Amino acid sequence: MNLGYARVSTQEQNLDLQIDALRAAGCENVYTDKMSGTKTERPGLDKIMSFIRKGDTLVVWRLDRLGRSLRHLIQVLNQLDEKGIYFKSLQESLDTSTPGGKLIFHVFGALAEFERDIIRERTLAGLAAARARGRKGGRPRKLSEKQLEMAVKLMSDSAIPVTEICKTLGVSKATLYRYLNSPY
Repeated sequence: MNLGYARVSTQEQNLDLQIDALRAAGCENVYTDKMSGTKTERPGLDKIMSFIRKGDTLVVWRLDRLGRSLRHLIQVLNQLDEKGIYFKSLQESLDTSTPGGKLIFHVFGALAEFERDIIRERTLAGLAAARARGRKGGRPRKLSEKQLEMAVKLMSDSAIPVTEICKTLGVSKATLYRYLNSPY
């Protein structure tokens, strides 16, 4: 069974072109959304994903109607593949029920993986360059070395309650004890 999915980005846009193309492609049911593709919650897509079964084909007018990004598109197509569901995009002539369509899908997957690797590589290089310049990543420290020295001195005086020390330093008890027990 061919099931169609159509989406436009705003309420003012019209779904007719996509619905007509999907019906002409033999889709018995067409599920729709009128919202930005960047939204993670898409009721029409969620409905079709819960309804579609093994051996069915999910048909879209264009690839960008289904996925928020290449990564999301690959993720959705992998979900379909795991369930034994085929995918067809009318404008790109992509059909995963054919060997050529599967090849194109795997090329997309390889490109997405390549993109992730490049991003990770750039991120690691940027972090290394920042470290070489003396910058450290992560959250800023709550207590400076001077404040930590003061906390140690104040903690050695049993007459001063821990809550007062925390109030003076502007930290919680957990933070104070974490700093006192850390090897910094």
